[in-house]
Amino acid sequence: MPGHFHLNTPLVESVGMSKRLGTTVYLKMESAQPSGSFKIRGIGHLCQQVGPWQLVNTNQLIIMCSGGNAGMAAAHVARKMGLPATIVVPSSSPRLVVQNLQDQGATVKITGKVWDDANAEALRLLETEGLTYVPPFDHPLLWEGHSTVITEIAASMGQKQKPGAVVVSVGGGGLLCGVAQGLRSVGWEDVPIVAMETVGADCFNAAVKAGTIVTLDDITSEAKCLGAKTVCRKAFQYSQSTELSIISELVEDQQALRAVETFLDEERVLVELACGAALAAVYSGVIRRLQDEGRLPSPLGPLVMIVCGGSSINMEQLANLQHKLHRPT
Repeated sequence: MPGHFHLNTPLVESVGMSKRLGTTVYLKMESAQPSGSFKIRGIGHLCQQVGPWQLVNTNQLIIMCSGGNAGMAAAHVARKMGLPATIVVPSSSPRLVVQNLQDQGATVKITGKVWDDANAEALRLLETEGLTYVPPFDHPLLWEGHSTVITEIAASMGQKQKPGAVVVSVGGGGLLCGVAQGLRSVGWEDVPIVAMETVGADCFNAAVKAGTIVTLDDITSEAKCLGAKTVCRKAFQYSQSTELSIISELVEDQQALRAVETFLDEERVLVELACGAALAAVYSGVIRRLQDEGRLPSPLGPLVMIVCGGSSINMEQLANLQHKLHRPT
C-alpha cells in the first residue's frame, strides 16, 4: 500500500487569468488527482489513519455518501486497499458519477434527492450492517489530509513568496477547513481565503450572514457537488475566527458555467460546475470587486486558485448544463 494515495499536483501559472487580474494567478491543479479531485487527500489520509490493516483483516465494507467526488475518492482508496465499497448517492447525481463509481468496483446505492438524504441512508446502513463509515467532509482527519494542498503550495512558492489570497469552492466545508489548517501550519494566517459558492448551494454563506449555522430548505443550484444543506461546524468556526480572514462570496450558476467554458478554452482542462464557482472569482470579476471595496489589497500578491476538479463532468454533461442554464452548445 502506498505512503499516501494522492499526488503532489502541479502549481502552474495561468497567463489568461493573470492578464485579466493584473497579478500572477497560480492554479493548484487538483483535477489531476487519481480520483479527479482534491477529495482523495483527506479520504486517503483518513482511511490510512483509522486502522487500515484492521479493515483489511476483517474485510469490512467502506461506506460513504457522496454527490460524486468524495465517493470516487473512497472507491479509489478502497480498490487500492483491496476492500469492497458501497457509495450512497442522491438521485441528483449524474449518470456519469454512477458509472464512474461502478467502474472503480464500488456498489452504488441511490437514495433521496440531495446529499443529506443519502447521508441519512449511509448512517442507517452503518448501524444495521456494521459497515465502516467514511464521512465526505466533516472529520478532523479529512481536514488534515486536505491541508497538504497548502504545504505543497508553500514548498512550490518558496520562502520568499506567499499568496495574496487563496480561492476555494465550498460545499460542506471540508476543503475550506483543510486550507485554513494548512495556512496556519505554514505561518500564512494573514493570507485571505475567498470562499466561493453558487446561489442555491450556499450553506456557508447563509451561515456567515446569519451568524449561526443554518440548514437550507433545498439545493436549487446545478452545482450538485456543492450541495450540502448544512456546512460543517468547523468551517463556520473558522469564519468567525479573528486569526483568519475568510471572505464568503456567491456567483450564479450561469457565471460558474461561463467560468468552466472559459477555463476549458484557455487552460484546456474540463472541470465541473462546483469548481467553476471558484474560477468565477476571476472570470466574473469578484476579486476585482473585492479590491475596489478594500476587502482585498490592491495591488494584490499572487492569487492561488485551488482547481478542485471534479469527476462528474464530460462533454455530454457540459452540454446538459448548457441546455439547462440556457447556454448554447
